[in-house]
Amino acid sequence: MKALVLSGGAGTRLRPITHTSAKQLVPVANKPVLFYGLESIAAAGITEVGVVTGDTEQEVRAAIGDGSAFGISVTYLRQEQPLGLAHAVLTAREWLGDDDFVMFLGDNFLIDGITSLVGEFEATRPDAHILLTRVADPSAFGVAEVDGDGKVVRLEEKPQRPKSDLALVGIYLFTAAIHEAVAAIRPSRRGELEITDAIQWLIERDFAVGSTLIDGYWKDTGTVEDLLEVNRIVLERLHARHEGSVDEDSLIVGRVSVGANAEIRNSTIIGPAVIGSGARVHGSTIGPFTSVADDCEIIDSGIEYSIVLKDSRIEGVRGVEASLIGRNAQVIAMPQAPQAHRLVLGDHSTARISA
Repeated sequence: MKALVLSGGAGTRLRPITHTSAKQLVPVANKPVLFYGLESIAAAGITEVGVVTGDTEQEVRAAIGDGSAFGISVTYLRQEQPLGLAHAVLTAREWLGDDDFVMFLGDNFLIDGITSLVGEFEATRPDAHILLTRVADPSAFGVAEVDGDGKVVRLEEKPQRPKSDLALVGIYLFTAAIHEAVAAIRPSRRGELEITDAIQWLIERDFAVGSTLIDGYWKDTGTVEDLLEVNRIVLERLHARHEGSVDEDSLIVGRVSVGANAEIRNSTIIGPAVIGSGARVHGSTIGPFTSVADDCEIIDSGIEYSIVLKDSRIEGVRGVEASLIGRNAQVIAMPQAPQAHRLVLGDHSTARISA
């Protein structure tokens, strides 16, 4: 079995972070979301992995390399335009050959991994196997309709009037039968070749399509809120380690990971939290469910339930919460409350200001 990992897409819901970074490489608990997927693929015993890339190909290549760090062998497959998940399968057709494969969307997070799912697929070997989960707003997802016996009878992509609350998780298992389906379908109203249409094509022609309703934690990390929630879930399983320097005036409460060469001075860190290597935390309080990346500086500040990316600096600012702060960013207190707000905002930015 092979794995096809999708790591293209513009990540519009995570702008402005994704103006300069691939959405799959935004970290939770100081590790890119994409890496969790690659680790789960390797844990399932799959070693041949095709990574479908788009405009952020060079960044993705730099992060993953040849895959040896994960115990896998990676082949990069360029999708020139983001024309849908089924189009990604078409792009990878030659590399996939006639092998079975798992297709894994690189911005999806499944906390329990895929080992049992791969085992179930290999034991029963339907032509396609989908993962389902119940969601509050199914209109934002591909939606499955099942009969009284749990058999999948219909799939629809982002329907205006969903027939159920069963959303497709961004992880699929296929035999070579899927290639005939993706070659037969036509673009949807969104102008994309939808994988839901390809699976529906299989259903209508009596191919075997299995499903699993997952009860573990899953999230499509497409928004800031989703990333913060996944960060919280991962930190809940954090193992404490203290490799940096913590002075006697500091207090570490609960499960906290302090990276090598990090420096904690006159501060309180309340776990679960992770402080990256080379970070400096002085005179500050870092609350639970916070990830501070390598080489950041948190000075005379307070922050909780947030993600701070590499090389950023927060100084003299209290009450930072539920925030995603990008690389090399600076959040610095003004000496006094300004009479006017001076802003430089990129496209699609959001600013929340007390007025």
